[in-house]
Amino acid sequence: MARKISFLNYKGGVGKTSLIVNTAACLAENGRRVLLCDFDTQSNASIWLMRLERWNKLNADGHGSVYSFFEPGGVKLSDLVVRDVVQDKNGREAMPGLDLLPTTFNLVDLENEFTGDPRKPAYVLFQEQLDELAKDYDYVLFDCPPNLLRASQCGVFSSNEIYVPSNPDALSLIGFTLLVEKLGKFQQLSAGFRRAQMGAAAQIRGIIFNSIKTGVDIEVPKMRMQLRLNQFKTAKRAAQDAKIFDTQIRDAMVVRRAVTLGLPVNLIGQENTDPLRDNVVQDYRRLAAEIERHAS
Repeated sequence: MARKISFLNYKGGVGKTSLIVNTAACLAENGRRVLLCDFDTQSNASIWLMRLERWNKLNADGHGSVYSFFEPGGVKLSDLVVRDVVQDKNGREAMPGLDLLPTTFNLVDLENEFTGDPRKPAYVLFQEQLDELAKDYDYVLFDCPPNLLRASQCGVFSSNEIYVPSNPDALSLIGFTLLVEKLGKFQQLSAGFRRAQMGAAAQIRGIIFNSIKTGVDIEVPKMRMQLRLNQFKTAKRAAQDAKIFDTQIRDAMVVRRAVTLGLPVNLIGQENTDPLRDNVVQDYRRLAAEIERHAS
């Protein structure tokens, strides 16, 4: 059964998309079948993995992205998946096993123009079809925007785990605290729609410190985050095995270069001039391995 994981923090700008894209790529590198579902209206993960030329065509067409599933007479979810999405500069498959459920800017219409049956919210419609699709995967990862509106709800309702990307700052701690509050309200709202075979509602199981700049001491922010996490675990508002991951992702220019190249960092060659390239690639690989060990 696929592990379904949402990456989410109520604070934006924590490097969530770079974290999920590169973690997904390292899981695929390890032979796992991975589906990355882009639920962020900024479409950064989709633009990165499809490259701008392919994504522009999808955005201009208005169909073929995840919002098409929610439109009247919408297509099947499985028909929207871009298989083995990563290509090299010659258009050849470069990362077998990593698929993408892409989004475009029209996903914002899910918040304002979706007029579905209130007895079957958007997150229920999505989860029902994802169930069948997920049988083909080891991991389904959801790139969620920093809120719990309809798009994020689709990911969170379908997930059984939530990981919180964070920076070593006070705003990440505030975002984490707000996330727990909003998550509790959503779980109460959606409880009546959960079916027994879905398992328990998603809980926060990990905090991942990301984009750590050279020379920055993160011990005090880490201690504060741990204290807050302990409080939530005591109150049963986070999973009892929730932890701050041992792996910390260092900041490196190669991550920003990877976006331009349309490749995950583990596919960028040794000729890259960033001296931190090898370090950050190993960070993502260690994180993928730690996620694998942190199975339910």
